Amino acid sequence: MSTARSARAFVRARGSAPASWLDRYTTLFGLAILLAVLAQPASSALASLARQADPSRTGAGLTLVMLAYAGLLIAARALGPVALPAADAAWLLLSPLRRRGVLGRTATLLLVLAVLAGAALGVGALTVLGAPDQLALRLVTAVLLGVSASVGGMALAMLSQSSQSWQPWLNAAVVVTALLAAVAALSALSGPARRFVAEVANAPAPQGVPMAGLAVAAAALLAWRAWSALAGIPARAVLSASTRAGHVSTAAVGMDPGALTWIAEDNHWRGRTLRSRPWPPLPAPLALAWQDWRRLGRRPGRLAALLGGVALPVLAASAAGEVGAVVTGVVFAGALTATVAGISGARRDGDNPGLARLLGVGARSALAARSLLPALLGGAWLTLALICMSLTGALGTGPWWLFGPLAAPALAAGGLRMARRSPIDHTMPIIETPAGTIPIGPLIWGMTGVDLALLGCLPLVLALGPQPSFPTALLVVQALTGTAVLLGYLLRAGAARR
Repeated sequence: MSTARSARAFVRARGSAPASWLDRYTTLFGLAILLAVLAQPASSALASLARQADPSRTGAGLTLVMLAYAGLLIAARALGPVALPAADAAWLLLSPLRRRGVLGRTATLLLVLAVLAGAALGVGALTVLGAPDQLALRLVTAVLLGVSASVGGMALAMLSQSSQSWQPWLNAAVVVTALLAAVAALSALSGPARRFVAEVANAPAPQGVPMAGLAVAAAALLAWRAWSALAGIPARAVLSASTRAGHVSTAAVGMDPGALTWIAEDNHWRGRTLRSRPWPPLPAPLALAWQDWRRLGRRPGRLAALLGGVALPVLAASAAGEVGAVVTGVVFAGALTATVAGISGARRDGDNPGLARLLGVGARSALAARSLLPALLGGAWLTLALICMSLTGALGTGPWWLFGPLAAPALAAGGLRMARRSPIDHTMPIIETPAGTIPIGPLIWGMTGVDLALLGCLPLVLALGPQPSFPTALLVVQALTGTAVLLGYLLRAGAARR
């Protein structure tokens, strides 16, 4: 056995039976049925691209596409991207087989994923830009550009995994993409940037062909360099990525998404050298909660990402052309995401309340102290997002920013409830619906905490729909519901712990 293929064939020969003709026929028949089902919706969606782009929505749509591409680059860098199953990482990787042969299957899978993601990005970009003429040529050009960008980015991530000298290039690609997204966001307003984007959208289709050819050539060069670098990629880099991938797959198979956040949190702090600082003289509950403030202060990148996220509702409103259900969902999800950035201490207390007991802090006092940071994060994010929406004209006149501080207690209550929820109960029954089978356990787990925050923010959600000129009554109701939800949760959670 001198090659990885022969080693895998040796294992398969002594394992399960090889696939029969009936298995292959079933797989091909399933793929044919899937293509037949998706053919009509896909053709209708592609035919809808033949239209003139709306200049007021183009910039926001391009920003969302670029942010999605930057997210793919960051995810590829965080996950490896080259990883192996646990058995291959423990046996084949450390054997004297050629490393390129061992990692070839993973590289092929990454290439397929990059092609699919790039095609989706290209179609998404063409949806934003529109195709006033020559739909087929514009579609092929957009898909080639998207696939080239995705394959090139994946190859850059593989090169940075094999050698630290490529790491600055990958970081530069993420920064450049973020800057281009910011420029596209500015074009959503008015001025030369919007005119430039409109000229790009209305440019003749043949002008994009040379650009697509150059992009394909650059992506092919990077992919060839990445394939060549597979032979010398360090085993420790692949083992680390395989360990992370194994944790993620274990959490996915066990249907325990909460474990993923713990894995990401522990991976961030593992191996870091932190300076010791004196603890401020605070009362016991606040001293216990001070850990969350210090932990968040040591992650400026997360704070910067949250601050940049306040522009997402504006972009979504600009792309949609109105503040509908999708934009309202973006506002609510963004505020709740900012809130849960400060609940790690509550999760630790829920799993192991020993520290609070040692300090003599009651469960209710500890929760009240730990609710300050998530309330501040969620309220500040919501306030800034509403201010941005008011300044750009997405919302009408009126003190919309007041919903931010008034909804902060409800967001904190929802975040604390999410932090203290139990693991998924897989023994719960399954619901049969016309749309398919829905397991109740994961559904209840996913809605725990979201339900409380949504109940407390219901006046805000109702106000974003009709947008009254001066929502005084809804502001008063929001203040009452937000305070009542937080107080009710603290009283009930504190009583349950005693």
